[in-house]
Amino acid sequence: MPKRTIGVLVMSYGTPESMDGIEEYYTHIRRGHAPTPEQLAELTGRYDAVVGGVFPLRENTNRQVAGLQAVLDRMAPERYVCYQGLKHARPYIEDGVESMAADGIKEAIGIVLAPHYSVMSVGSYVKRAREKAEALGIAMRFVESYHLHPKLIEALTDRVSHGLEGLNAVKPVKVLFSAHSLPEKIREMNDPYEQQLLETSAAVAAGAGAADWQFTWQSAGRTREPWLGPDILDTLQEVKGNGYEGVLVAPVGFVSDHLEVLYDLDIEAKSAAKELGMVLERIEMLNTDILYMETLAESVVSEDDWQHE
Repeated sequence: MPKRTIGVLVMSYGTPESMDGIEEYYTHIRRGHAPTPEQLAELTGRYDAVVGGVFPLRENTNRQVAGLQAVLDRMAPERYVCYQGLKHARPYIEDGVESMAADGIKEAIGIVLAPHYSVMSVGSYVKRAREKAEALGIAMRFVESYHLHPKLIEALTDRVSHGLEGLNAVKPVKVLFSAHSLPEKIREMNDPYEQQLLETSAAVAAGAGAADWQFTWQSAGRTREPWLGPDILDTLQEVKGNGYEGVLVAPVGFVSDHLEVLYDLDIEAKSAAKELGMVLERIEMLNTDILYMETLAESVVSEDDWQHE
């Protein structure tokens, strides 16, 4: 009996394809409400500060999807075909599912380029993909988190160890693990997001021998409701007040170079640290690290119950 082809929907937040696409992207994030001229100018300025009008950020996701496909091909030739689905940019999540259906895919697995589960993040991707898959007659399973996968921890541990070596001349140094903040209300929902992030951070700190660490948040949305804190800019002031000369930021909630890393950390947080008289360095992002690609591939394969039928 020939092996069935399984679709793999690789989902991520999305980023515009060019500077010209920023307004459409921002409008989608705002659920159809166009940003004010001031809001658009601010976001455009952040992208311009990072990419200088050229737009390589989208390629990060494309390369990750291609990298995952390559590892899956090695593990199980001709069994899996990857499709891309983005939350706020084309191809949207629904577009990815439609592409599967057009290719005759009947069984699929969804995975998000984010290791930690929250109903407000990964859960929203899963909801959209599941609804579209059901409408098109595709049976779809989902990898909801992989925050303690041994190869993910290994890749992050290597980066923290390397980062600390680079700060060897600075003492004392605090390791700050970070992730994208979410509204505080997730705590009332017993959402696992915060706990999973702490578990990843503790595992990586232990592996790197980094006893002096803490967790902080970044990139909170600008809404009236309270978001998880403290924000990294506030944490930097606290750390400086406690006598630290340097920080190594490990944004374990993110898996590639994009705006929240290249602007919020590399420009904004680094500038704040400099004003405080501290050195701030950041670990390299996972991007297409083979250990991360294998983390994704092994998570997909372990979700593939069809192979055991």
